[in-house]
Amino acid sequence: MLSRRLLRIKVMQVLYAFFQHDNNDMQLSEKELFHSIHKAYELYHYLMLLIIDIRDYAADKIEMDKNKMRPTDYDLNPSERFINNRVLLQLEQNKNFKKFLNNYKFSWVNYPELVKKIFVEVYESEEFNKYAKGKEPGYKEDKQIVIDIFTNYIANNEELFLSLEEQSIYWNDDVEFIISMINRSLGGFKEDQSELEPLASLYKNDDDIEFVKTLFRKTIINHDSNVALISKYTKNWEIERIAFMDMLLMEMALVEAVEMDFIPTRVTLNEYIEISKYYSTERSSVFINGILDKTFTSLKAENKIVKKGRGLIGEDKNLN
Repeated sequence: MLSRRLLRIKVMQVLYAFFQHDNNDMQLSEKELFHSIHKAYELYHYLMLLIIDIRDYAADKIEMDKNKMRPTDYDLNPSERFINNRVLLQLEQNKNFKKFLNNYKFSWVNYPELVKKIFVEVYESEEFNKYAKGKEPGYKEDKQIVIDIFTNYIANNEELFLSLEEQSIYWNDDVEFIISMINRSLGGFKEDQSELEPLASLYKNDDDIEFVKTLFRKTIINHDSNVALISKYTKNWEIERIAFMDMLLMEMALVEAVEMDFIPTRVTLNEYIEISKYYSTERSSVFINGILDKTFTSLKAENKIVKKGRGLIGEDKNLN
């Protein structure tokens, strides 16, 4: 399932557009939000198809090398461990994976050079050669080489980012999160698993859907009151001089802290600090940390932040 951090980022992106463009149609923006989230789930399947295509390119290359005018011994007797990789075979035969691809008609056929480039980089790597030419790999080694390819060669490929940007505006910031999601899925594969085994779901459960809705709607509804609250703890700053993204992230954090009694305030604080490092200014994380720390402490003292559930009751009023 998509991580809560990615869900927060998706909410942040749609809220940013909502406020910046003076859009007052909350229902339409919420529809856009859930469309954006589903696009991330499409990317999950699309990138898994990419490694299948890389495997298929490797198989085609082996056949072409065998048919050279003057093939070498290695051309005639190549390692076929990668093209027979059991994890990739399981993924390719997975009924849920095939159904999703069939419904959305995904294909990398228009990007043959990208597939070739990634394969060449993988093929020339030390870890791939150790895998391909070493002792007969077990299922564990089959799984690890696939995870390594995603982590080291797909996740960092600039041409991949450009191709994804061409195909969808929703995929620009998703690759790192989606590859992490893919690696978790592949890490859970078992040698004897059925082709009917489900892959990751879009959401962990209905709580994630409610999390998105509440965070989005309440940030809009409570915008004025939360801006006023933040201004109380930014006395040395004119509210208009605070970076808009900083304000938005703090507003979202306030909503999460007050409205969601199942999420520890420390988790909320850390999440928005981390998001600010990627999406706001260089000093934003320190600024946001300081303001939210004071605001949360005050709201706890007023019993406006109350956490429930195992491990949350009696949460420290002082965040420091």
